[in-house]
Amino acid sequence: MFEDKVFFQKTLSSNIIHVLEYLWKAGKILNDEKKLNLWVSNKLSQILNGKSSFVASGIRRSATCRQLKNREAIDSCATYLLNHSKYLNYNEYLEKGYPIGTGVIEGACRYLIKDRMDITGARWSLKGAEAVLKLRAIKISGDFSVYWKFYEQQQYIKNHKILYQTSSVLEN
Repeated sequence: MFEDKVFFQKTLSSNIIHVLEYLWKAGKILNDEKKLNLWVSNKLSQILNGKSSFVASGIRRSATCRQLKNREAIDSCATYLLNHSKYLNYNEYLEKGYPIGTGVIEGACRYLIKDRMDITGARWSLKGAEAVLKLRAIKISGDFSVYWKFYEQQQYIKNHKILYQTSSVLEN
């Protein structure tokens, strides 16, 4: 469980879409339009195979060899790849079946929240919206029956158990 939490914190900070944004910006400086798609695909493939540091050093070396003056996007991309290299083990994540983008999270948010809360004419108080979303999350997760047993138990303790602990209450 703890490993999953750490994984998701790492993955969210190193979303593949974010990496692609850096690659496209650097690629536009290093390539003409004809070669850009192939270049980005090549670099992305290397990153997906766990070679983000190799890509970072390669694009910096390429900019230096060409004596490019406008290399801000290249250095920014390389710095990002190097600073986040320990979180860019996409080959390991994919092997384990983990998502490498936020699409799963965005889809879940749309399904859980937007589809329910964004109904035309609906108005929600914060407390009401939170209650509905909690119940919806429990139902969607498949844990509603477990939750309902827990809820009934808590209601019994709160409203009945204390009242009938002594026999004198029952005798009156």
